[in-house]
Amino acid sequence: MDVYEAIYGRHSVRSFDKEKDVLAGTVNKILEAACQAPSAGNIQPWRFRVVRNYRLKVGLATAALNQKFIAQVPVVIVVCSDLDVCTEPYGDRGRELYAVQDTAAATENLLLAAHSEGLGACWVGAFYEEDVIKLLGLPPNLKPLAIVPLGYPSDISKKPDRMPIEDVVEYLD
Repeated sequence: MDVYEAIYGRHSVRSFDKEKDVLAGTVNKILEAACQAPSAGNIQPWRFRVVRNYRLKVGLATAALNQKFIAQVPVVIVVCSDLDVCTEPYGDRGRELYAVQDTAAATENLLLAAHSEGLGACWVGAFYEEDVIKLLGLPPNLKPLAIVPLGYPSDISKKPDRMPIEDVVEYLD
């Protein structure tokens, strides 16, 4: 799949085939792609927690405002940023901005790689951060920024329309 096909074809999936597992090798391949994202000063602050445990997936679904589909996938990847790694070279700007930007880039790579592998995924950002930290036993330097349920789609859904380019771009010549 070429990059444009992945970009134009990827969309959020919230309905998954409960009978099909995602192989560990596929998860690793997707995480390797996520780690190819750019980062400020090449600090690579992303840290991933791969969750297969059903009890933890239910807890993540609850923490994510009861988005129950999170518990119905074979794998959930929680994308975190190591705030210490971001703060050391860049201070507050690293902690408040680069930590988010860098992990967002890694998350998008993860989503595109998952799509290219025939998987469905959804970028979930609505969750109670403290609940996720407690549930996963994250150390104080790790900030969870995204929850990504990952599995094979149970049906073919249509990608929502995007705004026309004319509505979002202004050329300044």
